[in-house]
Amino acid sequence: MRASGILLHISSLPSPHGIGTMGAAAKDFVDFLVKAGQAYWQILPVCPTSYGDSPYQSFSTFAGNPYFIDLDLLAKAGLLQPEEYESIDWESTPGCVNYGALYQKRYVVLHKACARLLAAPPADYADFLAKNAFWLPDYALFMALKDAHNGVCWQQWEEPLRRREPETLAAARAKYAADIDFWQAVQYLFYTQWHDLKAYANAQGIEIIGDLPIYVAEDSVDVWSCPQEFQLDENLVPTEVAGCPPDGFSATGQLWGNPLYNWEEMHKTGYKWWLKRIGKSKENFDMLRIDHFRAFDTYYAIPYGHKTAENGTWEKGPGMELFNAIKNDLGYVNIIAEDLGDIFDSVKELLRDTGFPGMRVLQFGFNSDNTDNDHLPHNYPKNCCAYTGTHDNSTIMQWYREADPKSRAMARRYVKPRLFERFSAACVRVVYASPANLAIIPMQDILGLGADARMNVPSTVGGNWKWRMLPGRLTASRAEKLRSLADTYFR
Repeated sequence: MRASGILLHISSLPSPHGIGTMGAAAKDFVDFLVKAGQAYWQILPVCPTSYGDSPYQSFSTFAGNPYFIDLDLLAKAGLLQPEEYESIDWESTPGCVNYGALYQKRYVVLHKACARLLAAPPADYADFLAKNAFWLPDYALFMALKDAHNGVCWQQWEEPLRRREPETLAAARAKYAADIDFWQAVQYLFYTQWHDLKAYANAQGIEIIGDLPIYVAEDSVDVWSCPQEFQLDENLVPTEVAGCPPDGFSATGQLWGNPLYNWEEMHKTGYKWWLKRIGKSKENFDMLRIDHFRAFDTYYAIPYGHKTAENGTWEKGPGMELFNAIKNDLGYVNIIAEDLGDIFDSVKELLRDTGFPGMRVLQFGFNSDNTDNDHLPHNYPKNCCAYTGTHDNSTIMQWYREADPKSRAMARRYVKPRLFERFSAACVRVVYASPANLAIIPMQDILGLGADARMNVPSTVGGNWKWRMLPGRLTASRAEKLRSLADTYFR
């Protein structure tokens, strides 16, 4: 079945309180999707952000981002007074998130809301704690300990805490009980609002596509609480870390630094850690994009401590064994496989065996040598998800303005902008017209925005993940144009 949707992260929604949330603006966006004839809303990871503000580097793969909790909804629930947050200067602009101000000011407000919640817990609070007992207590303790250690990485904690000695953990749970209660209450607030938003979207025929980073951060409760699942030495230090080898874009490759999985150990346990992770994602989302899918086949391992990715080696991943375990335990999981980059034949074989749709990105089809490639729409298979660009790309208008003349000429020749049609609109049209069963367009490209609206520049820290859509951009005429496109190309 052919369908289309829009990529817009929650952080990018309009809001008077510094960052997009799961409140009124999110439901307004769902309403816009319905009017625009769309079927999907794709977002980025919703887990808490850590250093660098990236949703792909989080303190927990299971927790939700506290910044996305809507303050107006908390006031409506009687957990806040309007004067406790409406007068706060979030030090942001309508088009840009200020994460530093959020870190300093948001938790002060959330402490007030959680104090009221814990004074009279809702009827379903105990059930929430019980249902999430496989991850929530460790997460809450981890965050309490990070606060107690001024935010430093758990690798710098005292040795008994690093190694999770039972008596030390018990003492910490007692000492920081109030802080642990706070962090658990925050997650209750997040997931209460999240499930309400998802139910609202689903009731109107909109499905939500989530995003799962393949790796977790070293400074995360995931690694601290389950060190046996990762490639760590006897001192709990990574032996090898993740990244990408040198290529045409980077002479020294990309050094991500995430700990690698101990696939041998995971095999012995029947991949239980992954079953919990995918199971939680299946509960949260209707469809799931898995980032860096190729690493399930072969992953790039870089010796820990190296300054570049030049001396890594390719190692074998779990392959179909993992996905068979997922299917046997969880049933059908609707997955999009991010299969971009230099892909081996074995990765293509794994993708075929899973049956998952891969990704195609129009922007990658326009190249200066004018060679035919898989990212030009006439080459798209039906079983794929097609994009004009992703969160890691330039916006399509930025690409067009910065491209070399030969690539720009090729792009214009291919998309053939009509009279008075912007290049970005022509690109959206050809992606909609492609054979791909699913077409997802970043909101920035629907709006025809340039370099100021780019979400992320890979391998850089600072200045990313800040873009916000200005209020008033979800117009009736824009919805009508998208609906017309969807109708024209049977999406």
